[in-house]
Amino acid sequence: MGILKVDGITKTFGKYTAVNNISFEVEEGKIFGLLGPNGAGKTTTIRMITNILYPDKGTISIMGKPTGPEIQNIMGYLPEERGLYKKLKVIDQLIYFARLKEIPKDIALSRAKEWLAKLGAAGWENKKIEELSKGMQQKVQFISTILHNPPLMILDEPFSGFDPINTEILKSIILEMKSQGKTVILSTHVMAQVEQMCDDLVLINKGTVVLSGGVRQIKSGFGKNTVVMEFEGNMDFLNDFAGIKINERSNNRIEFKLEDSGISTNDILAKSLSNGVSIYRFEKVEPSLHEIFIDVVGKQNKMNKEQGNEN
Repeated sequence: MGILKVDGITKTFGKYTAVNNISFEVEEGKIFGLLGPNGAGKTTTIRMITNILYPDKGTISIMGKPTGPEIQNIMGYLPEERGLYKKLKVIDQLIYFARLKEIPKDIALSRAKEWLAKLGAAGWENKKIEELSKGMQQKVQFISTILHNPPLMILDEPFSGFDPINTEILKSIILEMKSQGKTVILSTHVMAQVEQMCDDLVLINKGTVVLSGGVRQIKSGFGKNTVVMEFEGNMDFLNDFAGIKINERSNNRIEFKLEDSGISTNDILAKSLSNGVSIYRFEKVEPSLHEIFIDVVGKQNKMNKEQGNEN
C-alpha cells in the first residue's frame, strides 16, 4: 500500500525549472531513497511533500489525502539545514517541538527523556543547544523530528555530523522503526548507506526522474560486469587494457568495470600473475549503487550537453 504518492509535480522559479514532471510512490513500511546530485531537485521535491512549497502542476497525497496543514502531524521532517534555538535548553526545545505537533507536555517530557537516554544523551536535558557539539545537536534535532511518533519520516542527510559509532546507532534506530511498520524517506549522498538500508529508490537529475525501482532489481539489472580485486603488488598494467573503466582504486584494492571490448577476466588474471601480483580476492560482482549513480547521471548530463539542454 502506498503511503505517499507524487504524481507529475513540476516547480519553476522564474525561468528555472527545479522539478519537471516527477512521479513516484512510496510503499508503507519501507525505507525509500530519494537520491540525486547537488541541484537535482531533491530539496525542492521534499519541500513540496512537506507543504513548504506548492507544486505548479501535479499532485501529492499522503495516506490518500492531499498534502496540507491538516496532515502535518503524521509526518516528521529532518531538514538538511538544521534549525534549533541556540539559547534554549535541550528539554525545553524538545517539548516545544512536540507541543507544535499537539503532544501533551507530560507525554512529551517522558518521550524526550526516553529518547535522550536511547541516544546516549541522558543528562543533557538542561544544557543549552549552543553548548553542544555538532553531533550532539544533531541528536537533539533527530529526536525533535520523531518525538510525536509519526508514521512517515523524511530524513535529509540524517548522518551529517555523526562519527561512525553514532552513525551506526542511528542506522539501527531507523531500521528498528521500519520493523515497527513506519515509513522512512532517506535523502543522502552516501550510496553505501542507501545500499545497506533502502528497499526502493528514485534517482533525480536535472529535475527529472532518471532511475527508479527496487534496489535489488536495479542492481541486478546492471549485470555482473564489475570486478573487485584485493591484491599486493603493482597493478599499473591495467592502464594498458582498453575497455576497462576503473571505478575505485586504493593501494591494495581496485574496482573496475569490464566494458564491451573482448577483454576477459582470464586475461586480467594471467597478466596479474605474470607481473608478480599476489591476488587475495578476484570477484565479478553487481555494480555498487555508487557506480550506477555515476553512470546514469553521467550519461544523462552528457546527453543534455549534446542536445544543448543544460540548465
